[in-house]
Amino acid sequence: MIYPSGRAVWAAAAGAVPAFLVALALPSLWYLGLLWICLLLAFLAVDAAAGRARKSLAASLHAPPQVGVGGQFTVHVAARFSGRTRTLEARVGHDERLAPIGGTGGPLAATKDGGSLDLRFQALRRGIASFDRLWLRWRGPFGLVWNQIVLPMESKVAVLPDVRSARDQAITLLQRNALPDGHAQRRAGQGREFEALKDYQPGMGRRMIDWKRSARHGRLLAREFRIEENNNIVLAIDSGRLMCEPVDGLPKVDRAVAAALLSAFIALKGGDMVSLFSFDARPRVASGAVRGSASFAMIQKRAVEIDYSNEETNFTLALTTLAARLDRRSLVIIFTDFVDPISAELMLRTVGRLTERHLVLFMMIRDVELESLADMPPSSGEDVARAVVAGGLLRERQVVIGRLRLLGAHVIEADHQRLGPALVERYLQFKHEDLL
Repeated sequence: MIYPSGRAVWAAAAGAVPAFLVALALPSLWYLGLLWICLLLAFLAVDAAAGRARKSLAASLHAPPQVGVGGQFTVHVAARFSGRTRTLEARVGHDERLAPIGGTGGPLAATKDGGSLDLRFQALRRGIASFDRLWLRWRGPFGLVWNQIVLPMESKVAVLPDVRSARDQAITLLQRNALPDGHAQRRAGQGREFEALKDYQPGMGRRMIDWKRSARHGRLLAREFRIEENNNIVLAIDSGRLMCEPVDGLPKVDRAVAAALLSAFIALKGGDMVSLFSFDARPRVASGAVRGSASFAMIQKRAVEIDYSNEETNFTLALTTLAARLDRRSLVIIFTDFVDPISAELMLRTVGRLTERHLVLFMMIRDVELESLADMPPSSGEDVARAVVAGGLLRERQVVIGRLRLLGAHVIEADHQRLGPALVERYLQFKHEDLL
């Protein structure tokens, strides 16, 4: 694209005044006033022809591969013309997950091999942010014409959930379940994996006594078990329309992702295997089961791929697909939401088949808005109607929760600020009670 610069506009405006005066003073020589316009057009043509050097232009855009929500980072833009030096200006195109700090473009500072420009951005929302295009423009030799080119870019930045608070909460919860020397607690008689034999002590259960070895050694010996550490944990996150509604300024799906990452950190620390699964109208993200603390970074990156959706959730397809992927008993943690029994009917049918083999836990965020409307003191007829409707929706929600529990599923309905800690506490309870 070629278009006149500000200098060309001012030059044309400056020549208009003498041309008007010539035409006013010498009407018969009015055409002399056109000489300036013709001369300017000639310079514009020369400037445009001399400034066309797009084939010799090389440009690049570099951004960090990942950044946390709320974090700031720098995008480096570099461009140069082979064999010549020209002043360039650049501007980058980005999506709504990023916010520029100080603008999205500007002139490139001269370097040895061309020019460079550093732009600051802040990550606003979780997901895959992209820089999809780069605008570059430069003036011709006379500075009368801008030459502009648009280059497609494929630079992506993974905006990761902020896990600093999750890590702090995880460390606090782990410390509650640890001894002073830092080793995890092991309660006698719990677990299924045999660990060692030890002398029987008063107060131990009789089922712990190993009668054969006790007879062989001539004294009572008890078997000590430990909690199994290779359990399979599946974090299934609903990213459908209802889960994208905000709670206290943040979508429910983002709060679910934060709670899932907290529980994944704890489970990986405890030696269990963790996999991530997300769905809306169809399954979206499905990671394989990973193990070990070093695998938390992979779970965190896959969580970035869980996008927002305005589609209704298809529980039948999602949970059936998930069940087909599981080849062993697993703890399936489902982060979801529903409005009434009618919308949850298909979910209830599928859950009944899932609980036959797996331990299923539903994680839901309390609807504080409905609760406040139901408990609000009425001051008018409209307030009464609003409270009645809100109370009816809450009762229907409890009906669904009750049916889930009758099907054998566990349900946690927690405040959005307590969702992660409540999940971790229930997970540790499952392990201590040997339910996994």
